[in-house]
Amino acid sequence: MTRLAMPQKTGLCVSSTTSTRAFPLLERLQTYMPMTDDEAEFLRGLHEPRRKLPRRREIIVAGHRYDTLFILCEGFVSRYKVLPDGKRQVLNLGLPGDLMGFPSCLFQVAVNSVSSLTEVVVAPISFAKLFGMFTHFPRLAAALFWSSACESAMDGEHLVDLGRRSAYERLAHLILELLVRLRAAGLAGDLSYMLPLTQELIADVLGLSGPHINRMIRCLREEGLVTIEDHLVVVHDLASLSSLAGFEEGYLIPRPMPAFPSDAIV
Repeated sequence: MTRLAMPQKTGLCVSSTTSTRAFPLLERLQTYMPMTDDEAEFLRGLHEPRRKLPRRREIIVAGHRYDTLFILCEGFVSRYKVLPDGKRQVLNLGLPGDLMGFPSCLFQVAVNSVSSLTEVVVAPISFAKLFGMFTHFPRLAAALFWSSACESAMDGEHLVDLGRRSAYERLAHLILELLVRLRAAGLAGDLSYMLPLTQELIADVLGLSGPHINRMIRCLREEGLVTIEDHLVVVHDLASLSSLAGFEEGYLIPRPMPAFPSDAIV
């Protein structure tokens, strides 16, 4: 079993919510396989042109048709579903390097929505560009497929959250999941990060009420596990928090791709 790695440094290090990585999707896919210069140049091109959007802007709206996906270059987004009675369930939180609109935009109309939680920078990718990658850069297409394993694994963990973990365990698990993801995006210190979420939004992620979230945050603080103040999350006892949540980070770290066979495309 893969537990959350203990950091070598324990001092407080605060990162902003803005990534300094110019081409986050490129950097993510490079963790799965070495790239040729042509492959890297193609991925850089996918990050242009870019659009800057304010917070609380709908990027994808359920029920609308799209022929485009979006690379999230900077900022935070939420992917969510709104029920007929107005209740909202947040399905996942998007970080730099995520490909927004997959799989939602692959249907006749988008099946869920994406909205910015902070000021964001996105790069639209038309389906035509995407299909060009499949044709001319099949290793990149395979790397995208490989990276989708994390998304599927997170969806599975979130189902376990809602079905089997207690409310307290859900919150602990979310805090640790975001710590690992934000570290990978260069947006977290060893044990701290900025989290631009309201308690109401955290409640929508975990399927709970706002007052319940408030009580659990207070309990985490009183037990010396975590403090959350002014959007700054600080983990004080990583081992105990991981044990409480039953958290294992392996589902967030796919292994490197095996060698790509030269005759894979017939």
